[in-house]
Amino acid sequence: MSISSAVETANMIQVLVVEDEYILAINLQESLEGLGYRVVDIVDSATEAIEKANELRPNLILMDIRLQGEMDGIQAAEEIWRKLQIPVIYLTGLSDKNTVERATLTSPFGYILKPVSEQELYVAIQTALERYQREQFLSTVLRGMGEGVIVADSQLQVQYLNQVAETLTGWRLEEAKNQMLTEVVQLIEEQTQRPAENPIAIALQTQTTIYLKNRILLVTKNGTKIPVADSATPVRDRSGTITGAVMVFRDDTQRRLNEERSIASERARQIEIQLTELQRLNQLKEDFLATTSYEMRMPLSNIKMAISQLENVLNQLGILNYEELSTSESVAKYLTILRSQCERELTLIDTLLEMRMIDADVYPLQLTKINLHNFLSQIIESFQELVQAQQQILEINIAADLPPFLADLNLLTRILTELLNNACKYTPLREKITVNVEYISSANSYTNEQNESEIIGSYQEPRLQIKISNYGVEINQEEQALIFEPFYRITKNKTKQKTTIFDPDYQINIRNPLQDSGAGLGLTLVKKLVEHLQGSITVTSNHLCTTFTVSLPFILSQ
Repeated sequence: MSISSAVETANMIQVLVVEDEYILAINLQESLEGLGYRVVDIVDSATEAIEKANELRPNLILMDIRLQGEMDGIQAAEEIWRKLQIPVIYLTGLSDKNTVERATLTSPFGYILKPVSEQELYVAIQTALERYQREQFLSTVLRGMGEGVIVADSQLQVQYLNQVAETLTGWRLEEAKNQMLTEVVQLIEEQTQRPAENPIAIALQTQTTIYLKNRILLVTKNGTKIPVADSATPVRDRSGTITGAVMVFRDDTQRRLNEERSIASERARQIEIQLTELQRLNQLKEDFLATTSYEMRMPLSNIKMAISQLENVLNQLGILNYEELSTSESVAKYLTILRSQCERELTLIDTLLEMRMIDADVYPLQLTKINLHNFLSQIIESFQELVQAQQQILEINIAADLPPFLADLNLLTRILTELLNNACKYTPLREKITVNVEYISSANSYTNEQNESEIIGSYQEPRLQIKISNYGVEINQEEQALIFEPFYRITKNKTKQKTTIFDPDYQINIRNPLQDSGAGLGLTLVKKLVEHLQGSITVTSNHLCTTFTVSLPFILSQ
């Protein structure tokens, strides 16, 4: 395009001339108007240039570098660009290195050496305006992006930030421009909190596009840490030379939240599937136990009945009273073994059935008015022979003021029988078993027998409290926590026992055969039965004494 034809397209361009040589300023005005540009004013100082630029908002400023006053043209151009983003072309008669370097730092849109020709003036203005339009268009595009954009030069100095980048980093473009990238963009690894290598630096070094793979946090200007995802790409000029790099990044918080919600949702779904499968397997187990228990109970009942019939027949035939005592003793011994083992298996099956019924909440309660003195005496009396045979000491302390008790007789019998069996099973020779029964008529708390300052539990209603203690054996804390678990049996090496001196007159084998019996369900059943009666059971063990405390709500019969 010729200068004459350009006049028609340039008549809307407004130019501010800043020149302290009056004649040169007038010549510039004539040349500009001859080219079709409109000169809005001529000023001769940096301070006045800033004021007029703010007031008139020209499209372009021709700025002499050396001006009157404390500020020169470079300082004025820098201030105008920072505040108003108006392109500046420098006019200078100087070409020294220091001046050029200072001017370059302000990113000017062109230089014109004095004296100025119209051709040079036109080319410089058109070039500056085209560059300004391109940069404004690019800036508008970048500002409209939903991601942060940072541009740095090959020396890792920041040249541009869009508005999203300003928001995320906390730095404004004017503050960040020409700052070192590591100052503006501080990245740390989320897991270690150690500094992470900047992707722009890696992109410049490797000359390839870089994507952040690890979890990275951006430390903002005020110290806030934001999870970010970003990439960096080298920027090349037309010759292919790398002149800088651009980093595009975004706040990764929402994506991570969505990812965590998705993971949590998937975990919940997997847990739900596992729970459903566990419920199915548990139901299969319950069905198997129920079916197996019923199927096993019938033949065992028949075996028990056959043993009784066989014993009657042998008695009628006189075999059990045969003169050869060794034969009759052997027959009686084997019958006793058959009967005891049959009873043991029936008890196990009954226990499994009772536990299943309680778990299914279909175990019926048959409440009966119970005279506690008579009932307890009968239960305890049935153990006297066993206690004497094992040379144990049984002490009974039943409160005299026990009123009639309304409860399920079978359940209460089973609870006491299991606990007394357990006490006899683990009490050593010449050691004591105590049974304490009392009526608690008011709100109270019950304590450890060996340590009265230790409160075991509390209750707010009348209770029947039964304590069964056996001495000479102590169960460690680990065992106490597991003692009510199904199929759990206390092992000898996890108990502390009192040393007993061998007694040559002791006719019964000190090794109690009861200690090898049982499937580890007795105490589990006791706990379930007590809770089915809306009561509680606890165990304490110290100072070579183990105590089971049963607390039941006391329902007074009317």
